[in-house]
Amino acid sequence: MREQEQQRDDHDPASDPEEGAEEARDQADDEEPHRRILRAVEDALARLSEDPARGAVLLDVDGTLAPIVARPELAAVPEETRAELRRLVGRYALVACVSGRTGEDAARLVGVEGITYVGVHGLELAPEAERWREALRPFAAVDWPWLEDKGLTVALHWREAEDDEAARSVLKAVATRAEGAGLEAHWGRKVLELRPPVEADKGTAVGALLEERRIQRALYAGDDTTDLDAFRGLDGLEIAVRIAVASAEAPPGLREAADLVVASPAELLDVLRRL
Repeated sequence: MREQEQQRDDHDPASDPEEGAEEARDQADDEEPHRRILRAVEDALARLSEDPARGAVLLDVDGTLAPIVARPELAAVPEETRAELRRLVGRYALVACVSGRTGEDAARLVGVEGITYVGVHGLELAPEAERWREALRPFAAVDWPWLEDKGLTVALHWREAEDDEAARSVLKAVATRAEGAGLEAHWGRKVLELRPPVEADKGTAVGALLEERRIQRALYAGDDTTDLDAFRGLDGLEIAVRIAVASAEAPPGLREAADLVVASPAELLDVLRRL
């Protein structure tokens, strides 16, 4: 019995003060980079908030302001979020929603005046996308129960599909046909989106909005693959804060590309309240 107790003592860090202190130092060293990152983000948020007349707040809509739901038409932005957006509109040089929806539909869903709405992942700001409308028409007629025709893109969702792998298999075939027609296939959170092959995305939209107003301080928050483009649209700014609204479905690289990660639209709202 005494031997077993001695063995436990031999493996107990508390039994060796020097070993315990060394482990504590190692843990502190591991945590220090994380603390530095948090301090940098806190500083950037404070500087953005201190001079809102020189800053911008740019936001995705679905999954960022409105929680993800089974079908896009069921999405809703909570009233408390709307109230916060109205406050931000009164403070900042620019508040914008850059959405995968059309700008008109994003404006309907968010329902706050004074916000600049840019739709279809920035394609609404790209005149050259117009000539691809006809090429998209056959794919808007695909026999698929959860299809969104946005004019400049066609989105095929499968969140409600009973067999995830079977749905993906069907949509992979659709993506192959679309690419054969010269279109681009983009995969997001339970959605395949077919788009024109033009140099336009959320990043170019964010860049255009900021350049037009000569704004060098901005925050962007988003939750999906296309928001990685928007993150890049902040490159080179005086102050840039990239926020990932992460989930189990978050695309690869989203967390790593963000300066701050929150777990839900509700947690993002807490950040917006500080601006």
